[in-house]
Amino acid sequence: MGPAQKALAFSLAVLCILGARAATYEQGQTVPMFANKVGPFNNPSETYEFYTLPFCQATTMKEKLLWLGEVLEGDRLVNTPFKIDFGVNKPDEKLCSMPLDSKAQAKLKRAIEQDYYFQMFFDHLPLWGFIGKVEKGHSVKLFLHTHFDVHYNGNQVIEINVATDPSRVLDLTSPSTSTGATAEFSYSVNWKPTTVKHEDRLAKYSRFSFLKQHLEIHWFSIINSIVTVLLLTGFLATILMRVLKNDFMKYTNEDPLEAEEEDESGWKLVHGDVFRFPNNPSLFCAIVGVGTQFLVLTVCIFLLSMVGVFYPYNRGAMLTSCVVLYALTAGLAGYSSGMLYKQMGGTNWVRNNILTSGLFFGPLFLVFSVNNSIAWSAGTTAALPFGTICIIVVIWALVTLPLTVLGGIFGKNSKQDFGAPARPNKYPREIPPLPWYRSTVPQMLMAGFLPFSAIYIELYYIFASIWGHKVYTIYSILFIVLGILIVVTAFITIALTYFQLAAEDHHWWWRSIFCGGSTGFFILGYCWYYFYYRSEMDGLMQTSFYFGYMGLACYAFFMMLGMVGFRASLVFVRGIYKAIKSD
Repeated sequence: MGPAQKALAFSLAVLCILGARAATYEQGQTVPMFANKVGPFNNPSETYEFYTLPFCQATTMKEKLLWLGEVLEGDRLVNTPFKIDFGVNKPDEKLCSMPLDSKAQAKLKRAIEQDYYFQMFFDHLPLWGFIGKVEKGHSVKLFLHTHFDVHYNGNQVIEINVATDPSRVLDLTSPSTSTGATAEFSYSVNWKPTTVKHEDRLAKYSRFSFLKQHLEIHWFSIINSIVTVLLLTGFLATILMRVLKNDFMKYTNEDPLEAEEEDESGWKLVHGDVFRFPNNPSLFCAIVGVGTQFLVLTVCIFLLSMVGVFYPYNRGAMLTSCVVLYALTAGLAGYSSGMLYKQMGGTNWVRNNILTSGLFFGPLFLVFSVNNSIAWSAGTTAALPFGTICIIVVIWALVTLPLTVLGGIFGKNSKQDFGAPARPNKYPREIPPLPWYRSTVPQMLMAGFLPFSAIYIELYYIFASIWGHKVYTIYSILFIVLGILIVVTAFITIALTYFQLAAEDHHWWWRSIFCGGSTGFFILGYCWYYFYYRSEMDGLMQTSFYFGYMGLACYAFFMMLGMVGFRASLVFVRGIYKAIKSD
């Protein structure tokens, strides 16, 4: 087992240990409660440290050590003054008396008007609640009493629910500017036995995904996608294959006079140009290499999710896995790019490696720098600490970049030949004038629509999970949709490549990338639609985070599906030109 495989196995073992850990408590032992963050309910990225608002604090403040994924999610855990003892009911316990001057009252009032919620963790179980409410007549009330219902099985915590007492509030409609106000915070605890096992205690957080109506929608999405695939494959099988059969019969005609007359048009006519390598081969190969990396990374994430590594609120394990897998799969990007570049006869290896290593990381670093600066100026927890930034840079510099270079070296030394069935002519053939609908943009619109139609229903649930407060856990269905997306992308790109070659347009290389990856532009359009019509997100920071990181996601989709389109088209083009005699 090599170093990369050992590192991957170690990271998976850590994640599994985290998922399996089960704390036990004695009767009367204090169960730790950690405050995490507060923020506007409609802006999931705009979160602040819990004690940026004037709440009761513990006598000694202690911050909890966090994993990389937790920091990336904006978590900042700190201890609280709540003293919840295992199995001990507390009907009414005073927390503290908090004097509030006019500034503090105005701050709380503004937070309540913006629907601020808080998040805490109790024995690694998340709980949420609102800090106040706005009643009819614009009356602003701060909640003073919090009630916890805790369910336990044996000596383990199973579930916790939080509620507020609507009769115990502080009116902040008109903040007192003279004497101020005093907030008397209190809490109560009620312990209840349950038969739910500890390993099933997180099932309630994913219950929304398994409701009957939502499962019906998911399966409708699957059926819709499968019908799309069947229609497309049926089209290729009945129309395209019949056309190809006629072409093969025509192009393999043994009568020289008849063949000379018939060979004046069609895709055989460009056999001396179809394997002429594209312009900007370094960039082309870099896109194929990075697209390969993202495809492997995506499949690995799905495999981990389906074996139960990722469960709701498991301390940022998915983000940690994305960072680790992105670093470890960098060698695939370097190898795929380097091998294809070598087959194309490339010689500028430094440029090829720089493009491959920076093609995605460069835009990622730029977007991160802008977003992190905005988050830092706003004082939110979405701004990564300097130490975390250093860790990410070190991972890229010591793992990602060296693996990319190493993969490029292996690709350069690869003995695999390109395997072109026909030799390119010395001079390229002139492309005849083509109608407007055969140009790149209309072809991209046609190529991206079908794959997007196969996944758009699932996109809402994914967006509601990433940019909302829903939990998506039906990874098996999503994996099927991913497979359908890849198949549809490959088929539609093959069909468009054939029509392009039949029109004697031999510039299919870049066209296959753009047509295959055009689904990314449709997803980007859906991002715009979701932000303005399906969500209530607003503000500079949330807008910057949403469009910045979703733009990067669409960019990654473009490269991944563009690689799929190119590879499928390459297999098809090789196959049809091997089947005919080309002089």
